[in-house]
Amino acid sequence: MTESPDLRFLLLPLPEFALLPFGGFLDKLRFSADDEDYSRQRYCAWTILGLQPGHVLSSSGAALRIEATPEELDLADYDYLVLFGGRNAHATAALAPAYQPLLRRAARAGVKLVAIDNASFLLAACGLLDGHRVAVHWRHETEFRASFAHVRLARERLYCLDGARISCAGGAAAIDLAVELLAQGSGRARALKGLADMLVDETRSGQHALRSLQVASSGERHVDRAIALMRHGLASADGIEQLAASVGISRRQLDRLFHASQGMSAREYWNELRLQHVRWRLLNSSHSLAQLADEIGVSDASHLGKLFRQRFGVAPGAFRRQRGMQGGDAG
Repeated sequence: MTESPDLRFLLLPLPEFALLPFGGFLDKLRFSADDEDYSRQRYCAWTILGLQPGHVLSSSGAALRIEATPEELDLADYDYLVLFGGRNAHATAALAPAYQPLLRRAARAGVKLVAIDNASFLLAACGLLDGHRVAVHWRHETEFRASFAHVRLARERLYCLDGARISCAGGAAAIDLAVELLAQGSGRARALKGLADMLVDETRSGQHALRSLQVASSGERHVDRAIALMRHGLASADGIEQLAASVGISRRQLDRLFHASQGMSAREYWNELRLQHVRWRLLNSSHSLAQLADEIGVSDASHLGKLFRQRFGVAPGAFRRQRGMQGGDAG
């Protein structure tokens, strides 16, 4: 290597990290790192970091080899420390005692901390997101808000750059974030290199609105906007009247539109969203029913248990145990 790279990355996959954001982010670095497709680390360089040597298992069970431990590196030599979150947000946050010394040392050394997917829960648990805005996956916004109410959410964002703290919702958005970071350090032409090889048409901004979140679009803009507000306000104390006012129509008109497009009232639809959220969280977290009740604005665990049984025909605890024995249905 005849010249120093423009950017140097430490990639830190946490236990049960998702392969999609990790592979997308790393492959984007690889394409931009060389003039041809030789994978030489000329214009940007990376090291796969772990607290201990060996391998770390992904959420799919594939093992990734650790290249270096913190003791072997001078953190000040790196521009970014990129953390790839685990499958379970609560378990990822619980890693704080083990990872906090490294993360605080990196921050003191001037390294920008990048949280991808549920890694934002770890940074928040370490107190490293205080005063910053953070983008999290839409599936985990309610959980994050309940766990770290003092941290400001950058809602409906694929990624968020906030000084020395950067966050990304995960999935394929990790490619978009990699492009943005490379553009800042190596120029946009080099950042865009290889997108066609990755079969990516174009990069998306952090504010990009996901069309896939609108798959159930009613074709009626008032209903679609109301559903978006419901999704981001599962624990909201606002009534349907306030929701209707937010989209600019009366409650009666909103209910009429919901009955026409969804076959139920706006209130019934909102309650269904809340219970589906609880169902998903029972499968994908170890949080208590009381915590889940707080997340959706239900008064207590007993009341939530009653609502859950009425909707799904089984008590929440029994549902969690049954699905656990079957291996669950979450990806």
